[in-house]
Amino acid sequence: MPFRSMSTLQSWLDEFEQLGYPIAGSARVIPQDGDDGADTGLVVFQLTHAPTLAYLQPDMAALEWLVTMEARDTPATMNPATVLALAYELTVVSALGAFLQSKSRAFMRQQPATA
Repeated sequence: MPFRSMSTLQSWLDEFEQLGYPIAGSARVIPQDGDDGADTGLVVFQLTHAPTLAYLQPDMAALEWLVTMEARDTPATMNPATVLALAYELTVVSALGAFLQSKSRAFMRQQPATA
């Protein structure tokens, strides 16, 4: 899927940040092994209030973006203020996923139909 190229994903991430979302230093595009060496990227978001990475990538069958959280080896114990800050971070991750999904669908609508 061409919308998974590193450069496309990075431009969308930059556009999302320009909308005012506080993602500087938290979100980035990293290389992902694509089929036949394709230039594919993976969007990762480092949660600062729970030392965990969230990965954002499309479900190939549905053009729906999914968020995968890394597994944790130990429980996370937080005070209420930290939970609130984490909830805000997760709101930003959710908004980013919805943004990427919208951009992907728009991108695919602009592609010529194949027979």
